[in-house]
Amino acid sequence: MERLKMNIVKHSKGSNLQRVQKKPFPSWINMYQRTIPAIILGSLLGTYLDLYFVGKGLYEFPTRPLSHIFSINLTFTLIALPLFTMVFLLICSKLKLLKKISLILLLSLFMAVAERAAEGLGLFAHHYSWKHQYSFIGYTAYLTVIYLFFHWSRFRI
Repeated sequence: MERLKMNIVKHSKGSNLQRVQKKPFPSWINMYQRTIPAIILGSLLGTYLDLYFVGKGLYEFPTRPLSHIFSINLTFTLIALPLFTMVFLLICSKLKLLKKISLILLLSLFMAVAERAAEGLGLFAHHYSWKHQYSFIGYTAYLTVIYLFFHWSRFRI
């Protein structure tokens, strides 16, 4: 029986041959993949908050798809909110702490103003006792929780 010999070839320092490098998984795909748990949390949190506040009568969605089945606007909680959350997390991942805080405050202010605009268009209606500062505080808390979860989970995946 003939013995098989195994040759191990090492890369010579003086060699002109290039090493074959492994191509890394594209970083943008990895980044989107890391946002998925936070997007799911954001969508669930937004849906349950809407259900709670609509159930308490603090606001309503006069114009919404499948209004005879659902009391909340599923377009917002299942499409707009996840997209908004993904863009928010992708931008936040590139910023330093002070700019992240500024972004959260700016987006929260924008969302409170957007709610007022949605009321003017008849897409959203608040109870007469609602103050738009509640929306600002709510979105600030929401975005902070989502970002902290994203930050925590990206080291766990």
